[in-house]
Formats: sequence, structure tokens, C-alpha cells
Amino acid sequence: MEKPRFIMCFCTGECPGFSKLQLWPLINFVRNELDVEYAVIHPQLCVEDGDRFLADYLDPNDKERIYIVGGCAPVMQKKMFKEAFKAKGLNIDKQLIPLDLRNMPTEEAMKKVQETVEQVLKEQKA
Repeated sequence: MEKPRFIMCFCTGECPGFSKLQLWPLINFVRNELDVEYAVIHPQLCVEDGDRFLADYLDPNDKERIYIVGGCAPVMQKKMFKEAFKAKGLNIDKQLIPLDLRNMPTEEAMKKVQETVEQVLKEQKA
């Protein structure tokens, strides 16, 4: 069983949608308290260096790996990351769980990520 990986896209750190969310308490909670392989932060996955990051980060050998991305609208995440997953031969519909964490206080975002990680692990054991 492969542990999920968590990526937090923080939209440059200046998006008003993330004004209630404290980045470091969230990321440290995920990496220290949840059963993930690790958690990373990217400032803006939807721009060119985000594309390059995903090209380096996504592992074509991990056909079962789940990538949980905290950020903006799930529909937009799937649109923006579709080519990166396809280029690596990964199935975005099965391997990406996009979480909209905008406009959430830190504790609410923590709970949402925790529930998602627990659900992924439960499904993997089934």
C-alpha cells in the first residue's frame, strides 16, 4: 500500500481565499499527524514552474499512488494538471484528489485533509 502524497498549492500566498488559512500549522499537521508519505508546498501550481514541478514530481511507476492537492476549485485543478498526469501515464481521475481549501480556517482545512487521507487509506485496505 502506497501512502498518499499531499501537495498544498497556496496561490502565491496572496490570494484572499487563503487569508483564514495558516499554511505552516496546516502543512505540519499533515506531515506529522497524518499517514502520508510526505507533504510539500508549491506557491502556484497553475503556472509554468508548477508544470515543471509536476513533470519532475509525478512518478510514472506509481500507477496506484494517490496525490491529494489542497488548493483551488477541483474542476480547475483537474483541467490544469490533466496534461502533466497524462504525460506520465497516470490516471488523473483515479490518482488525483483535488481539495478546495479556499475560505477555510486552518482547523477546518485540517479536518478536510484528515478525512480525505483516512478515506484514501480505508479504500486502499478494502
